[in-house]
Amino acid sequence: MESRDVCSVRQLNCTDNLEVLRRRILAASGLSELFRVLADETRTRILYVLAEQELCVCDLAWLLEMSMPAVSHHLRLLKLMRMIRGERRGKQVFYSLQDHHVLTLIRTAQEHFAETQDV
Repeated sequence: MESRDVCSVRQLNCTDNLEVLRRRILAASGLSELFRVLADETRTRILYVLAEQELCVCDLAWLLEMSMPAVSHHLRLLKLMRMIRGERRGKQVFYSLQDHHVLTLIRTAQEHFAETQDV
C-alpha cells in the first residue's frame, strides 16, 4: 500500500483501522447481490404483497397478472437469497417473508420512497 505513504492528509492513522475497514468492505460485498434481486419490480411487488400475508403461487400469479411459471421463477430467486420461505400444505406451497429483517427492509424502503415523493 505505497500510495498511502504518499498521502499528505491521512484520516486513518492506524493500521488497525484499515483492517477493520477492510473486514467491513468484505462483509458488505454480498449486499450488491441482494439489491440486484430487489431491483426487479416484480420481485419487489412479490415481497410487498407477502409482507401483508402468505400466498400460494396461483394467488400471486392472479394478483400480479402473470403466469404461474413466471412467478415461480421469481420466487425461486427470492428463496435463493433467503428473503422468502415456502411451506407445503397438501399440494400447495404457501410463501411468506423469511423473517422480520426482510419486512424491516421493505418498510424502510417504503418510508424512504415516501420522503422522496414529498420533496
